[in-house]
Amino acid sequence: MERRTTRQLHVGGVLIGGGAPVAVQSMTNTHTDDAAATLAQIKQLAEAGCDIIRCAVPDMAAAEGLKTICKESPIPVIADIHFDYRLALAAIDAGVDGLRLNPGNIGGEDRVRAVVEAAKVRQLPIRIGVNAGSLPKDLLEKYGHPTAEAMVEAAWRHIHILEDMDYRNIKISLKAHDVPLTLAAYRLMAAQCDYPLHVGITEAGTVNSGIIKSAVGIGTLLAEGIGDTIRVSLTGDPVNEVRVAYDILKALGLREHGPTLISCPTCGRTRINLEKLALEVERRLANISEPISVAVMGCVVNGPGEAREADVGLAGGIGEGLIFRKGQVLRKVSEDKLIDELFTEIDKILLERKVSL
Repeated sequence: MERRTTRQLHVGGVLIGGGAPVAVQSMTNTHTDDAAATLAQIKQLAEAGCDIIRCAVPDMAAAEGLKTICKESPIPVIADIHFDYRLALAAIDAGVDGLRLNPGNIGGEDRVRAVVEAAKVRQLPIRIGVNAGSLPKDLLEKYGHPTAEAMVEAAWRHIHILEDMDYRNIKISLKAHDVPLTLAAYRLMAAQCDYPLHVGITEAGTVNSGIIKSAVGIGTLLAEGIGDTIRVSLTGDPVNEVRVAYDILKALGLREHGPTLISCPTCGRTRINLEKLALEVERRLANISEPISVAVMGCVVNGPGEAREADVGLAGGIGEGLIFRKGQVLRKVSEDKLIDELFTEIDKILLERKVSL
C-alpha cells in the first residue's frame, strides 16, 4: 500500500501528502453566517476526530461569519467557493486555511490572479474539485457522457490556470456518485500528476447506502495508495461521516482512532443474545476516544482463540460467558454482568496505558 503522492502541502497545522497520515475531512451543514451554530458543529466533529472542516460560503454574510469561525475553530477551516471571486477574497481576509474553488469558474484572468496573489501571501492551498455531474458542456459533447477522461481533462484545465500563475499549492478531487467512474478518474489522475488527492464518493446517499459506496470506493483507492485526504459524503449528521471515515482507515491499517469492535456473525453454537450484547458494547464504546480493540464473541469454545489479537473481549455461553485479554481467559461471569465486567477490563487497560506513559 505504497503512497504515491510526493508533494506536500499544509492545511493549517495539518500536513497533507508526502507520506503523511491520510487526513479526515468533513463539511458543516449549518448556515455559515450563523457562527455559533457552525462552531458548535465543528467542535463536535473535531471531538469525533475530524482533521479539516469545510464551510460553504454562498454569500458575504457567510464570509463575515468565517471571521469568528476561523478564530475559534479547533481545526483548520476550508472555504467552499463557487463562481464569485469576491467571496474567495473575503474568506482569505477572514482567516481561512484553504480554499475549495475552480479557478476557471470565478471570472476572467484578473479575478483569478487577485485570488491567487492573496492565497500566495498566506500560502493557502487551493483544492480543485471536479464532479461528474457538472462537467463543461464541450467535454460532455466530446466524450458523449461523463467519463474518467472527461473528468481528468476538466481538472487539468483548472490546474493549468493556477500553474500558469506560478501557483502549485494545489490539491485535486474528481468525484462521482458512480463508484467505478470515480475509481477510474482517480487512477488516471494519479498516473498523470503528483499533486495531493482528496478522495470521496460524492452524493453517496444515506448512512445505510452511503457507507457501502464510500467504503468500496474510498477503500479501494486507499488500498492502491491513492488519496491524501478523504471525505465520506452522507446525508444527515456529518459526525457520521467522520466515524465512517475512521472505520475505513482502521480497516486498512492506515490510522488508529478510537475503539475497534470485533464481533462474530453468530452460528448454531451461539447460546446468548450476541446481537444485543454487541450493540450495547458498541454504544458504550462511543464514549471512548483511545484506540482499543474489543471482541464480542458468541462461543466460549472458539471465541477467545479466534479473537486472541483483541485487547479485551467477551465470549458468550449458556447464561454466562468468559472475559479474556489477548486470548487469555480471566474469569467466568453471569450473562447479566458480562458487559460491566468487560468495561471494567477496558478501564483497567486504558489506565495502565496512561500510567506507563
